[in-house]
Amino acid sequence: MPTDGVPRCDPSLSGIEAVSAAVLEMSRHLEVREVLRRITASARSLLGAEYAALGVPDDHGGFAQFVVDGVTDEQWKAIGPLPRQHGVLATMLHELTPTRLADVRQAPAFEGWPEAHPDMKDFLGMPIIDGTEILGAVFLANKEGGFTAHDEELLRILAAHAALALGNARLYERSRELTLAGERARIAHDLHDAVSQKLFSLRLTAKAAAKLVDRDPARARAELAEVARLAAEAADELRTVVVELRPAALDEDGLVATLASQVQVLDRAHSAVVRFATQGVRTLPPAQEAAVLRVAQEALHNALRHSGAANVDITLSGTPARGAVLRVADDGRGFDPDSVRRAGRHLGLVSMRDRAAAVGGRLSLESAPGKGTVIELEVPGA
Repeated sequence: MPTDGVPRCDPSLSGIEAVSAAVLEMSRHLEVREVLRRITASARSLLGAEYAALGVPDDHGGFAQFVVDGVTDEQWKAIGPLPRQHGVLATMLHELTPTRLADVRQAPAFEGWPEAHPDMKDFLGMPIIDGTEILGAVFLANKEGGFTAHDEELLRILAAHAALALGNARLYERSRELTLAGERARIAHDLHDAVSQKLFSLRLTAKAAAKLVDRDPARARAELAEVARLAAEAADELRTVVVELRPAALDEDGLVATLASQVQVLDRAHSAVVRFATQGVRTLPPAQEAAVLRVAQEALHNALRHSGAANVDITLSGTPARGAVLRVADDGRGFDPDSVRRAGRHLGLVSMRDRAAAVGGRLSLESAPGKGTVIELEVPGA
């Protein structure tokens, strides 16, 4: 198994068998980014190319997403910003036909590449088409002996299946967005029913108490006691709504897939590198899964918004007792937990500890100025 986790096509397979193996590989995934990565890796492996890339255009002359295979992380960072839609890439994104070149550098549309870009010669590009819409294009470069008409036909078949896989992934993510939107609407309704009436009564009672302070202190004290009671009830009902909320994605995908998906989004959205690894995790009771997810979200928020970290690593491991251990570690600026506590700043730690305690778990924190932060949560199993 390659280190990137993408199975390579067996060199003994050829033609339709190899295409079938590649299609099955890229069809196992539903997140758009992962589908793009699998398409790119499968195309490179299927045709024996040194390099592969897949670009999905945006509406502003750039790329909404651009995935590469055969280039190391260090090389990719050295290359610099994502390419624009120009030169040979632009041709691929505006024509419905493939491009096969013996030397891409000799193409009339070729406009060069960044200094750190690897040298490429043989080139095969194929648009990924849904009807008449170009969803993107897959590019292959550098094959010993050059690309053939047979290679072009294999890539055409793969691109047709890639269009279906990419379309399904987009529908899946859209469905998830709609589910989350519906969940937000339900939460708003629950909050209104459970809390808003209490808050309205609390406001009226507080106004009445203010008017009675001078002329009837005893009655004002009674009204203030009622204010305290209503406030406590409102807080309890709000806590119930929040604590009992179970993210819809957990029910659909489970804890591991939900965490992995969120980490992928955060990794794309922030300059820090966010990584997720898991090992031996069994299905946990619903309350434990919700607690782990919420603690992970809070810890990630702190790391990405406040710590200045360049790297954030999340691990989720199973325990012999069928429980799980969540660990969120960053290499940020860190802090003195005692000083933060004395200053009355909590960084969400109270909420995280409450969530851990509510499911019989244990939360620990290690941090020091200049040493980064590690938050660890252990929860029991069934």
